[in-house]
Amino acid sequence: MNQTKYDAKAYSATSATSPLVPTKIPRRDPTDRDVQIDILFCGICHSDYHQVRSEWSGSIPAVYPIVPGHEIVGRVTTVGSAVTKYKPGDLVGVGCMVDSDGTCAQCNAGLEQFCPDVTFTYNSPDKHLGGVTYGGYSESIVVDERFVLRLPSNLDLARAAPLLCAGITTYSPMRHWGVSEGQKVGIVGLGGLGHMGVKFAHALGAHVVLFTHSPNKKEDAARLGADEVIISRNADEMRKHAGSFDFILDTVSADHDINAYLALLRRDGNMTVVGAPEKPQGVLAFSLIFGRRTLSGSNIGGIAETQEMLDFCGEHDVSADVEVIPIQDVNEAYERLANSDVKYRFSIDMASLKSESNRPRGSA
Repeated sequence: MNQTKYDAKAYSATSATSPLVPTKIPRRDPTDRDVQIDILFCGICHSDYHQVRSEWSGSIPAVYPIVPGHEIVGRVTTVGSAVTKYKPGDLVGVGCMVDSDGTCAQCNAGLEQFCPDVTFTYNSPDKHLGGVTYGGYSESIVVDERFVLRLPSNLDLARAAPLLCAGITTYSPMRHWGVSEGQKVGIVGLGGLGHMGVKFAHALGAHVVLFTHSPNKKEDAARLGADEVIISRNADEMRKHAGSFDFILDTVSADHDINAYLALLRRDGNMTVVGAPEKPQGVLAFSLIFGRRTLSGSNIGGIAETQEMLDFCGEHDVSADVEVIPIQDVNEAYERLANSDVKYRFSIDMASLKSESNRPRGSA
């Protein structure tokens, strides 16, 4: 708690109903193991919206003021004396985690995301400065070397930012369940997560089928790599594919009948949920019993797997479809995000924060 610190520009919300506004936050000076990063782009994740608006208060209480952002790309400015992986000038990323205990079974297995003492990039207890951690809607961040990721040089930085959450959230379950060439893979929903799911499944060599209730998404789905598009509200069309899928990734956060998708799995097929509907979903036992099907969940991935994902993206030229915005437009972006009015992820150009006068847009 006695660590030296400096002030950094940021945007924060002070309550569940307040807008995000300019502020200054404390950042620690780097220790011998830390990497200081000048943030260049930060993606806007739907979970940022949920936490800022305190919509997950039952499981993840929001602590205000809150500075969101866990899809961070930037340039290293300073490294501690014991840092060996990075040097000033390197392009790097920071995802949803900035620390863990490093000793538990989960950490030893490379699954830091399941560590009981994981420190998330924002809204987690800050063991260095007290209070809570602050995220990437800021000009800089200081992170332990173990939680910094190297970016492939060929990736566009604005498009790479969402890979640090949307990317690993969809890549990790595909790797865990062995999605591979020739398999039939379904992606439910074409949003920030779904569009990355389509891209990864295509790059892994699968036959990719998108499920959507919007016929107008067919053309975009094909552009992203889908081989087929099924209109999920068409029961006859759904039945034609019964028992044929090796793997289905469900990215939808709205209420929907997951039994309709479980029926499409082949024997021993798996459906993994990464969307988080607000209300509990009913699962019919027979949807699983017949066919020995499995239903699972997944969140992000460990640090090693996230680096693997970034390297895969570099090799296969995979990145997010983004709309780049200045930080001053973040509140409008939140409104549009709530209305699913983005294709498919917002990426904040943090150069706009450097010229920020710490005065809200439109103020006198």
